[in-house]
Amino acid sequence: MIEEIIENASKRMHKSVTSLSISMSRIRAGRAHTNLLDHLVVPYYGTLVALREVSSVGIEDSRTLTVTPWERSMLSVIEKVIMTSDLGVNPNSAGMTIRISIPPLTEERRRDLVRVARSETEGARVAVRNIRRDANSTLKLSLKEKKISEDEHRSAEADIQELTNSVINKVEAVFTGKEIDLMEV
Repeated sequence: MIEEIIENASKRMHKSVTSLSISMSRIRAGRAHTNLLDHLVVPYYGTLVALREVSSVGIEDSRTLTVTPWERSMLSVIEKVIMTSDLGVNPNSAGMTIRISIPPLTEERRRDLVRVARSETEGARVAVRNIRRDANSTLKLSLKEKKISEDEHRSAEADIQELTNSVINKVEAVFTGKEIDLMEV
């Protein structure tokens, strides 16, 4: 029973780290990366679909992304979605290809992005602590129902705290890596 509680908490905590890594990959660091466009959706015959489902996204060079739609009619729609997105870039279409030039970041913008990354990291820390709290309350309930002994309860709480500390360290490592990446000129 205790192993199940700890295993469940571990899975949930690691999902928080994975989620943080995904959200950090969306914060652009001045270099072209196909993940920058992952969150964009385009209208396609009355439904919203991911940009990747109606086009091919590639990297031309370190500062340029290319988007090649599968259908010619989608060219202007994709261009408009990119232009109105929160990326702050202007797409240029040439034939059947849309080129997106990623401008270099200013020092002020880099600091803003670090602040965004820091708030995402704090959200992940809070999520991990909430998972710890849930696991501890489940243990406390098991103790109250006499399913586990006091010693098992203390030992399991220590194990959960150790797990929490290791996952928080992983969260910090993700943030530190992104901060270095953002501040790099």
